[in-house]
Amino acid sequence: MAITFFMQSGFCASFISVAHAETKISCRRDVWGHRPGPKGFSTVILDAGHGGRDSGARSSITGQLEKDAALVMVNLVREELKNKMNCVLMRNADEFVDLDERVAYANRYEDAVLVSIHFNSGGPSVCGPEVFYWRVDSYTLAKRILSNLNTLGSPQHGNRGLVRRRLRLTRNPEIPCVLVECGYLSNAREASAFLTPSYRVRLAHAVAQAILSQRAEGDGSLGPLPAPLYAPLSRPTDPRE
Repeated sequence: MAITFFMQSGFCASFISVAHAETKISCRRDVWGHRPGPKGFSTVILDAGHGGRDSGARSSITGQLEKDAALVMVNLVREELKNKMNCVLMRNADEFVDLDERVAYANRYEDAVLVSIHFNSGGPSVCGPEVFYWRVDSYTLAKRILSNLNTLGSPQHGNRGLVRRRLRLTRNPEIPCVLVECGYLSNAREASAFLTPSYRVRLAHAVAQAILSQRAEGDGSLGPLPAPLYAPLSRPTDPRE
């Protein structure tokens, strides 16, 4: 019979199974997130950016709307994670969901992470993935996703890679949370690639595998973690949203 010990400190609970010598760290809601990254979490909340009257970016090359591309992506990521962990979609149709409503919805869940999917826009030569985070406990998840997306071969001309920015979907949720820009709709090569089913599957696989690696390994060897930053909640009136 396995003997299980339970230890709790603050919002994080650790379960150590002597029989299997495995450690599960399940981090519950926390206002600041100044703690190690999550390990062993049971749920991922997949957020398709924009929606409804908020179309997000529009590709001048293909005409594709960011809200549509993001919804396709979250469904593909969910398919990749099927039977492996619990997936919750923030929206599963072309509907508008206010950013504060998204935060409130994410905060209903414990033992979960939030991954918000977007597509970028900029100058025609700018391309490559970009991942935003704010909380300390979101750093390694963001780093894993960016690393996996980089393996798809998108050169980062002018792309900033991993970015720590206080946004409503990176600062305000009380669970680990990242915002993923999968690439640039304004770049001819990437915009065309996004219309290719095989490339979309590769993107989804990269994101899904990063989530699974985070669940299995936690921070692993991806430290050191960034220093805590104390800042108010992000608001609609902030200069950059």
